[in-house]
Amino acid sequence: MQNIVLIGANHAGTAAANTLLDNYPDNKLVIFDGNDNISYLGCGTALWIGRQIDSPDSLFYSSKEKLAAKKAEVHMETKVGRIDFAAKTVYASDKGGKEVKASYDKLIIATGSLPIMPKIKGLELPNVAYVKLFQEGQKIDRILSDGNVKNVAVVGAGYIGVELAEAVRRRGKNVLLFEAADTALSTYYDDWFTRDMDKVLGDNGINLRFGEQVQEIAGTDKVRAIITNKGEYPVELVIMAIGFRPNSALGAGELETFPNGAYKVNKKQETSKSGVYAIGDCATVYSNVIENSAYIALATNAVRSGVVAGHNAGGTALESAGVQGSNGICIFGYKMVSTGLNLKAAEKAGFTPVYTQFEDTQKPAFIKEDNHKVKIRIVYDKNTRRVLGAQMASYQDISMGIHMFSLAIEEKVTIDKLKLLDIFFLPHFNQPYNYITMAALSAK
Repeated sequence: MQNIVLIGANHAGTAAANTLLDNYPDNKLVIFDGNDNISYLGCGTALWIGRQIDSPDSLFYSSKEKLAAKKAEVHMETKVGRIDFAAKTVYASDKGGKEVKASYDKLIIATGSLPIMPKIKGLELPNVAYVKLFQEGQKIDRILSDGNVKNVAVVGAGYIGVELAEAVRRRGKNVLLFEAADTALSTYYDDWFTRDMDKVLGDNGINLRFGEQVQEIAGTDKVRAIITNKGEYPVELVIMAIGFRPNSALGAGELETFPNGAYKVNKKQETSKSGVYAIGDCATVYSNVIENSAYIALATNAVRSGVVAGHNAGGTALESAGVQGSNGICIFGYKMVSTGLNLKAAEKAGFTPVYTQFEDTQKPAFIKEDNHKVKIRIVYDKNTRRVLGAQMASYQDISMGIHMFSLAIEEKVTIDKLKLLDIFFLPHFNQPYNYITMAALSAK
């Protein structure tokens, strides 16, 4: 029997815990988490705040009770203060200040990420909120319920910022979306796509303040205004959504890290110390596109890393298949999905990227109902012709198509291999010369 200690029990931690408890019941598993809840689906925060779902209750898929029923020893609201890697001991304190310690044979660190906090005045004001924990979602929801709150600033136009801007707008508030770049979602998509999202946001009443840098949040006992390099705007709530950083303080100076501070792990999710694993947002992943370590903080990656670490800690050697960074978003019904690298990211990674693209309706023109335009861009390397990434967008639900491109990247498929790919046709679903085929055939 092994003593296994798990620090953190959100997506990655829950996946690791269930893998261990279901497959290696003879081991003793001790879990520490500083929060009072487990497995909160933060990706559903905007749906709840925007009243697109009835309540946040269904955003939890595990609990202390469920893990304890499988014989785990679970310590909630217990913060780990330090790890003695030499003595293989974890030291923590519960909410009453009592020390709790646990020795381990194997250790899994799943401490996740923390919101990036810019160095500006006013972040301490009570009407400034972040978007990470369930409690932070509750705070935003509570403030929005105040009829005196009419103007809301969302800072950051990445996935979370754009989703929160939509949610707040659905609550009938005036929304100002601030972003230093000149378009939304610029990290994930090329301009051909992001400009469409900008239009969707603007058409739905969101005030786009792109190319502006927030310098101060003004107020005394509460938020009065937000000040940027271009002006001052009266608001009653500021939601900070400029990104996250790895929560890797526990291993500082002990474990090898990536340039951004994430724990660097191998394909078994093992850190630079034998028997110590790191999973989820606090750790790197292996990118099949660049064929090297990368930092891609996604819930899907976290779950897969938890499964891999759980099996390795339990005693079964298992390597990750790597990731492509597949992701998507749906704002006011407009859907965008991507995998792999966009043009800017491919250039930064050292490739010579080129692209082929196509735009057409999902189904033949004689289908009048539920038939929207779809646009697709496939990025590939000019020299090897290997597919590096793909982006798709439509009011149609075209999300399943991106999975094929994810596998194509993983298997190093060339753009030429896709030109005559066997894709079925039926008017109810697609066109005989559909956009995937036509984009591939257009590649030079």
